[in-house]
Amino acid sequence: MKILVTGGAGFIGSHLAEKLLSLDQVTEVRVFDNLATGSLENIAGFKDHPKFRFIEGDIRDYEACLAACDGIDRITHQAALGSVPRSINDPLTSNNVNITGTLNMFTAAKEKGVQRVIYAASSSTYGDHPGLPKVEDVIGKPLSPYAVTKYVNELYAQVYARLYKLELIGLRYFNIFGPRQNPNGPYAAVIPLFVQALKQKKPPTINGDGSHSRDFTFVANAVNANILALFTENAEAVNQVYNIACGHQTSLLELFNILKQHAGSDMQPVLGPERAGDVKHSLANIDKAKTLLGYEPLVSVEEGLLKTWQAG
Repeated sequence: MKILVTGGAGFIGSHLAEKLLSLDQVTEVRVFDNLATGSLENIAGFKDHPKFRFIEGDIRDYEACLAACDGIDRITHQAALGSVPRSINDPLTSNNVNITGTLNMFTAAKEKGVQRVIYAASSSTYGDHPGLPKVEDVIGKPLSPYAVTKYVNELYAQVYARLYKLELIGLRYFNIFGPRQNPNGPYAAVIPLFVQALKQKKPPTINGDGSHSRDFTFVANAVNANILALFTENAEAVNQVYNIACGHQTSLLELFNILKQHAGSDMQPVLGPERAGDVKHSLANIDKAKTLLGYEPLVSVEEGLLKTWQAG
């Protein structure tokens, strides 16, 4: 089976490509990435693997998407422009990458006879709905342009599955973290920023009072979910959306304190203003993924934080 990984030079995509290369049933892993947020460094460890092929290209370019899909059996679509603040500052680019780019990939998959597409959805889709834990079929109104783009991806997936008989599976990621997550730039995620701050002995800034909580999920869990979705033979599991998380809440202060212990530090963070578009609390119900995909979180938050610290 030949697998295409869009965004495969990025944080999650590179871990996924690396795992796919180790599977006997996979004969080619093709990575399609424009290197806007990904990097060649992320794929350096396996770029010479005989089953690996890299294509530099942009999902906003439909002809490039068609070429990338040529001869491919299944796709895992990780390419996107993440970050709620980035989407607030530049909604047009987030829309073009996340909506137009994803529609390009779904259409190219249809035209090239690709059987199944797994796509990265987001917990931001739950928006302003206050209920916890989050259950897949109960969502609120989006709180950011980024959240709108990820919800539109799900709507397009439903339509394409119905009209064109594509198999589409959405994975709503809850705050994925781990090695290769970039700490640099204005839109870096919180965990790589904490790790960098502790290593540089410079107190990080936490947006809000530190009580904001998330269902932080180690990258190996997201990779496992993709593998299960790519290869599931359960017909009921296809054309669904799943929460991919640990089912465990951790506040930002708790998170920082765990990393402080690994660093042997007594540093205190700086508390700053809350960010626009941020959800206060997030926690996933992962029963659906367990039941239909056989998903289980392989790595706990605490174990994942230790692995991240050691790799950092």
